[in-house]
Amino acid sequence: MKLIAIDLDGTLLSSNGTISEGNVKAIKSAQEEGHVVAISSGRSLHDTREIMRRADITCPIITGNGAKSYHAEEYIHNLYFSDQVLDSMMDVLIDSGLYFEIYTKDGILVEENGREQLEQEIRDLGEDDPSWAEKVVEIQYQQYGLQYVPQYTDIDFAGKQVYKLFVMSFQKDELEKLRDHIAERTDISITTSGRQKLEIGHPEASKGHALELIADYFSVPLENTVAIGDNFNDLSMFEKAGISIAMGNAEAEVKQRCTYVTGDHDEDGVAEAFRKYILNS
Repeated sequence: MKLIAIDLDGTLLSSNGTISEGNVKAIKSAQEEGHVVAISSGRSLHDTREIMRRADITCPIITGNGAKSYHAEEYIHNLYFSDQVLDSMMDVLIDSGLYFEIYTKDGILVEENGREQLEQEIRDLGEDDPSWAEKVVEIQYQQYGLQYVPQYTDIDFAGKQVYKLFVMSFQKDELEKLRDHIAERTDISITTSGRQKLEIGHPEASKGHALELIADYFSVPLENTVAIGDNFNDLSMFEKAGISIAMGNAEAEVKQRCTYVTGDHDEDGVAEAFRKYILNS
């Protein structure tokens, strides 16, 4: 029995945000052979569950870049910020002036003027064809479970179990400035799933750590685990997995640190990986 952990964006999901019929078939074939297939995403639990429901796939889920793992209506593990760390990080992010989202146990909080802020940043790029940037924003606003609020300073976060802070900006220098400012902190974890993104979580939250926990839960030795992904937040599970597979569209550094490279996410690259390295027939 193998445990296969699959990233969503840029991996299992096509550019249109859906899971192809070929990928669904490959996952179900693996499950029929007795393997455990798990989704491992930076997305929220609400959003990930909805994506899997639409694809008619039932499987364990790792969300928030390893902050939570969830199976059969219960948590395998659940990490979130302490009140003190959250208060501190909120001050830092508000002072930065950058767009950010707050992942809670009830959904994702977004300020009402957030989209307008990102659209202004895109205009400030001054590009003849900013469609790539508009697509990045659109993906964020297609998430399931968004909750709009006038401003974050009005929110009482007691009991909300905030597990991820997601920052997005097309101002490269400002994003790097923020990362440098918080880089030495030991009370948070920092990763990214794209050049315009910064993702902040509990210090023990990573896809790699979550892979270890879920492998233990299903009694699967780490050498029998497979990780499939495309971006920097997948590297921690690449380091833990017995086999790591990068997508054809993956970042160059990610491709350099994997066991195998499969096809593009828009060409059923996950199904190709299953056929070559996982399925018996």
